[in-house]
Parts: sequence; C-alpha cells; structure tokens
Amino acid sequence: MKPSDSSNSSKLTRRDFSALLPMLLAAAPLTAEAEGKPGTHSLQPLKSGRYAPGPGYGSQRPSRTSHRFLIGMLPNNIRLEAHLTMLTPGAPPEPIEHHKHSEMWFVHEGAVSLMTGGETHTLKAGEMGLAVAGTDHSVWNASKTEPASYFVVTAGPPE
Repeated sequence: MKPSDSSNSSKLTRRDFSALLPMLLAAAPLTAEAEGKPGTHSLQPLKSGRYAPGPGYGSQRPSRTSHRFLIGMLPNNIRLEAHLTMLTPGAPPEPIEHHKHSEMWFVHEGAVSLMTGGETHTLKAGEMGLAVAGTDHSVWNASKTEPASYFVVTAGPPE
C-alpha cells in the first residue's frame, strides 16, 4: 500500500482491502481454534461406529461441565457435534446464542429451562427440546436444589 499524500496515508482503499480479504478469511478458523472451538478446516470426516465421551471441558463455567462424544463432518458438508452437559443445582443460564446449526437437547436427569425465541419451557428427564438454526436460545438448570444433565446434538453447516 502506498500513500498518495499525507492526508490519505492511513486510509485503506478497496484494492488494499481486497488484497487483505483472503488473509482475513483464513484467520477466522484459526481464531475459533484459539478460543477452544475447532475450526471447520480442522474437522475430520466422521465414520460410523462407537464414540465414548471425552474429557470434561467448560472450566470457565464451574457450574457446567461437558463431555464431547464427537465433532466432525458428515457427507454433504454437514457439521455434527454431540456432548453431555451436567449442571449443578441453580446453575445460571448460558448466554443467549443463535447458530447456523440446529441444536437438540435430550434431558437425562433433573429438569432444565430452555428459552427458544423468547419463550421458556421446562423440560424434564426423558423430554427433548429443539432450537432450529438461527433461533435465539439459552438453557439452565430449572432446580436450585437438584443437578440436571442433558445430551446435546447439533447438526448443520460448518460454522
């Protein structure tokens, strides 16, 4: 980038930006990996078979621990993830989020409150909740005295 005069020396031109764009796009998956989220380019194709839960993660939220079973790519460029999350009694809500993928919660024990699209539902053991791609959602333990756990399956396009 060469400045044309001192008044424009710090301005980014369209040409300069278009030259930087490939680097910016390549950096996004690297940033995700640095935050503990696998980048799409690093996700391996999934194979049929048995998957055991991995080590716990989620230490940034001591009231919530998760164990991932799998994360990877299915045919037709579909990202799939499955994990089990345990919540302590009174665990606070996770931040309200929305994703490109759809997310399903299968309650294993206790009861959880699931907010989807501004509406809150209580799910008990044996019940399932769904947030279709793009829907704002949050989940938390509905009980102040009992633990809760749920199995999560997410499916959709690469993030």
